[in-house]
Amino acid sequence: MDELEILKKDWKKREHSFNQLSESDIYRMLHKRSSSIVKWILIISILEIILWLSLSFLTTDESYLKTLEIYHLNKIIPIITIINYGIMVFFIYLFYKNFKNINTTETVKKLMQTILKTRKTVKYYVWYNLMMSFVSFILIFTFQFKYDPNLNEIINKATQDVNPNVFYTVLFAVYIVCVTIIITLIWLFYKLLYGILLKRLNKNYKELEKLDL
Repeated sequence: MDELEILKKDWKKREHSFNQLSESDIYRMLHKRSSSIVKWILIISILEIILWLSLSFLTTDESYLKTLEIYHLNKIIPIITIINYGIMVFFIYLFYKNFKNINTTETVKKLMQTILKTRKTVKYYVWYNLMMSFVSFILIFTFQFKYDPNLNEIINKATQDVNPNVFYTVLFAVYIVCVTIIITLIWLFYKLLYGILLKRLNKNYKELEKLDL
């Protein structure tokens, strides 16, 4: 049993004259817990961008750059990468802003509004990353399919023995399945990363609703 549940049970045992003080105690408890959750959302988002930057730095070698050049992506990928990290930094700023707002909130209603805003920001952040991952896969596949000499050689040999329409249908189907699996794994990653925190934040919101009645 957590501290809030113990406090609520104690509140019910008290006389009516102490109810106002008990409501204030519960609000402070919810405020403290909500602030801690939003702080962890901010910390995780910062650690996440550090992780992606580290992976990008470690994987960007001569071979990678040469591959981008073969695919004619050596100009567009750096631009997309800069824009992507810029948007991620903007989301981190929003998380920081939510954290500052929740620390200065003094009423139940404002705390509820900040919780809702934080939940929306996290959801937009997750959907943005899923969309960006999907677009990146489509972009890379399209240029790989068009410019990769090894892949084109394999396709030319395969279509000599198999109906081209059937081959391309199977190829695209396999690719769509692979992309779907990868996007699903990314979604599960974010679900695990932020889902638990959002559930706790939602629980706090429902408790605040009872106080606001």
